[in-house]
Amino acid sequence: MWSVELFALTLAAVSTRVLAVSHFPHPIHADASPHRPHSPRSTFTLDSRSYVTSSSVSDSYDFIIAGGGLAGLVLASRLSEDAGTTVLVIEAGDTGDAVPSFINIPASTYYNSILGGSYDWQYSTAPQSNAGGRNLPWPRGKVLGGSSAVNGMYLVRPSELEINAWKSLISEDDSSAANSWGWDQFFAAMKKSENFTPPLDEVQKVAGIKYDASNHGSDGPVHATYPAYMVPLVGNWLPTLETAGIPAAEDSSGGRSIGGFIPPSSINPSNWTRSYSKSAYIDPLPPRSNLHILYNTTVTRIVFADNVTGGNVTASAVEYATSSTSGVKTVNVKKEVILAGGVIGSPQILQLSGIGPKDILDTANVGVKVELPGVGQHLQDHLAAGVFWETDQDTQGTIHASNSAFSQSAEFMSFINSATAYVNASYLLGDAGLSGFHDFVTGARSSSVSNLVTSTDSTVIEGYKAIYDTVANTILPGDVGVIELLLSINVPGQIAIQAALQHPLSQGRLYITSSSAFDKPVIDPQYFSHPGDVTIMREGLKLARRLGQTAPMSGILGKEVTPGSDVSTDDDWEKWLKSHAGTEYHPASTCAMLPKSKGGVVDAKLLVYGTSNVRVADASIYPIEFASHLGAPTYGVAEQAANIIRSFYNAAAPSSTSSSKSGSATSTSGSSSSQESSKNGAASSPLNGITYAIISILACALLL
Repeated sequence: MWSVELFALTLAAVSTRVLAVSHFPHPIHADASPHRPHSPRSTFTLDSRSYVTSSSVSDSYDFIIAGGGLAGLVLASRLSEDAGTTVLVIEAGDTGDAVPSFINIPASTYYNSILGGSYDWQYSTAPQSNAGGRNLPWPRGKVLGGSSAVNGMYLVRPSELEINAWKSLISEDDSSAANSWGWDQFFAAMKKSENFTPPLDEVQKVAGIKYDASNHGSDGPVHATYPAYMVPLVGNWLPTLETAGIPAAEDSSGGRSIGGFIPPSSINPSNWTRSYSKSAYIDPLPPRSNLHILYNTTVTRIVFADNVTGGNVTASAVEYATSSTSGVKTVNVKKEVILAGGVIGSPQILQLSGIGPKDILDTANVGVKVELPGVGQHLQDHLAAGVFWETDQDTQGTIHASNSAFSQSAEFMSFINSATAYVNASYLLGDAGLSGFHDFVTGARSSSVSNLVTSTDSTVIEGYKAIYDTVANTILPGDVGVIELLLSINVPGQIAIQAALQHPLSQGRLYITSSSAFDKPVIDPQYFSHPGDVTIMREGLKLARRLGQTAPMSGILGKEVTPGSDVSTDDDWEKWLKSHAGTEYHPASTCAMLPKSKGGVVDAKLLVYGTSNVRVADASIYPIEFASHLGAPTYGVAEQAANIIRSFYNAAAPSSTSSSKSGSATSTSGSSSSQESSKNGAASSPLNGITYAIISILACALLL
């Protein structure tokens, strides 16, 4: 059973930490059950003053952001810091305000997820011929905050090698602009989003957590810390990896993520709730009349002006509707349309607006505005599967199932699976095995280009080659993860070690089949179409099994229940994984930042080729997959995008992309409510901030 002494020590440390935190907690009802949602009327909340309805939308805005997910809300917050700039966010999902317990409590991601209902897009893939013919589910958050409101909350950054590989893919067109996406600047952008708090002493001791505070931001909007409680068996993770020859990473956030570690998560340590783009960047803002958020509304297409400027079309308006049967309305845009609909939504909107492959647009009866063959191409995703064992140890799942008072406490419910490791190809395959595998991959390049590219367009083919070569010649020989290992303990009586493919050689595509935004696009990642992915995934699962047979982990594991002893040969493993692997929920690359000559969709300034004022800023722009979870880098993308856009339009410099103090006021959930300035740098009236602070204090007093 869990240790009473450990619980007491943890609670004492928690009490000390909460008293030391200088930020007001995000308001949640003191009596709220962590296991069921409660009506917003039973909670004192400060509803956003930014919400509008279709009847109160202004005629025009400087910026219209399509998508109020992770990146969209970051951009909305940062762009509206300029008081003279008007911003509209259009989000297809609801606010999430009616289900705070489901969103705010970290462990709800396992036990009370809002996925599967109206807060989930409920996508699925096309039948995957190399994955058992299955239509694999692709859940995505359909709510303000997007998937940051429903995900597993890991804050795992890419490595320096991967980010610089991205930069090298785009630098041939504009080396100066590409510098924005090199490691130094992108590292600073990721840090800018973060407000890091070290782990509680007892939690650090139990798990063996290592960190370097200099690699983290200290005044950003998104809280990054560790759970208030760590299940004791997690302490076996790093010693087991060490025994297997996988050393512990000193700090995975600093550009080198090889080895084992316990990463921080997006948790607010003042009250052990989820910190996500809405709670971090929007909820704490003082009133901003220049920011409007229109929810439960779908962008149906971008409207372009009749005139063409410099060979590029110019967005003049955005159409939107609340349902497939409701009337379409239009709002004008003065400066830019920014797509932040994610890996699915952004390419879908572009194609619905007449930007994309001509054959796709013709089939969907959409008039071609800009023939851009790369839209929806180069789709990549992480695949994962796990080995499960029985155990008589207390897991998170066992404690949760006990329904004890502790199992319902905020401290326990802040726990999420976070014991992680990344192994490179040299470790996974051995030096000789890597040499042979590299020869196989490079030797299969021509046949892969001939048989696996989902387009006949020469630019898309060139892009496939560039991505393929980067994986083959930079990633495989490099000191970067090709497999992620995850310790999973949320099932009662079982422990799992999952293996996830990080750099697929398989690329797929996404495309519309009709002109309606309410018809889901076809999602075809072409899982396992390249046999190299099968090999890496197979070896990753074999490694997971070996770790389960390695001390000290082996001492707490019983019988292997999945896949079981019947799966032993390479053929057995390959057959099994093709029938059992599923997404790790990290799709990328459908609006790839690549040269147009290589099937790119956006340039290094995020502008869509062939347009003068349409940008994309979300996880769809990555040209390669990263050995990471995509939340942390996507916060970096949005912060960097805001800097690029504000630098273009404003005489005053945008807020600094650094981890140092920037003079921002810290809000109730730790959000950086930067000084709102007009175009000439004049500060807005302090009355809004003072009023908001008074209201916040009163709200917290009511909750005591």
